[in-house]
Amino acid sequence: MKKIVVILGQTATGKSDLAVKIAKAFAVSGVESEIISADSRQVYKGLNIGTGKITQKEMRGVPHHLLDIVNPKKIFTAAEFKKLAEEKIKEIIKRGKTPIICGGTGFYIDAITKGIIFPEVPPDYKLRNKLALVSDRLLLLKLKKLDPSRAKNIDPKNKVRLIRAIEIAKYLGKTPPITEATPPYEFIKIGLYLPADKLKKKIEKRVKKMFKLGLLNEIKKLRRSGVSNKRLKELGFEYSNPTPEKVIKQTLKYAKRQITWFKRDKEIKWFDASEKDLAKKVFTKL
Repeated sequence: MKKIVVILGQTATGKSDLAVKIAKAFAVSGVESEIISADSRQVYKGLNIGTGKITQKEMRGVPHHLLDIVNPKKIFTAAEFKKLAEEKIKEIIKRGKTPIICGGTGFYIDAITKGIIFPEVPPDYKLRNKLALVSDRLLLLKLKKLDPSRAKNIDPKNKVRLIRAIEIAKYLGKTPPITEATPPYEFIKIGLYLPADKLKKKIEKRVKKMFKLGLLNEIKKLRRSGVSNKRLKELGFEYSNPTPEKVIKQTLKYAKRQITWFKRDKEIKWFDASEKDLAKKVFTKL
């Protein structure tokens, strides 16, 4: 059974850097690798600074996939990600290389590693436009009435996912239970974490760097290209006039939701991202 490395964890813990280092370590041992991004915002074009997207220089020649593939005005679902990621995995293996999945979107990673089967329900744009005006809290309450079990395992702040769950429930009469099919691969899950104080400092440093690199100009450019304020909020830019303090607070909340999600998975081998020689320590466990 083909082994696939998965590098996951909270934002700002250095997942992308570690993935590249692991790929380089594999190359030294004679095994070439390619990286598949599992980030629900980095799939979008033009969201570079605001998502901490890896640069060409940082990739160090290692091929990356599922970055910059979708217009930010469009909604990209977990089902679409799963389909594309599975295609990339097959292509990479066919080339005789090892896939490395890297990202912090728990539902994307579960979709691949647990073989989640998604219901085939067409989009209801009229319903989506109507629900887009409703707050996250009310959407969650609405989903609880339609299907309490689905409401328990969904990100309450992810408006796109809440709307999709309601859309499915209305189409099918209920939200079907999430079913899984065992994938034909062995996934080695490496989780990165940082103690709360270190994570806060890392996020503060990262956000301040984003503003220096031109985060506000990036948001303005997205608006000029036709991305609405409503859509920007769905993509994680919750403030019309973001400040470092607001973005830091928002990012810390997101990091908390990430670790809550990942802690449910007992297959993850956890590493402190601040450890010295982290890549070497991780590689010895693969």
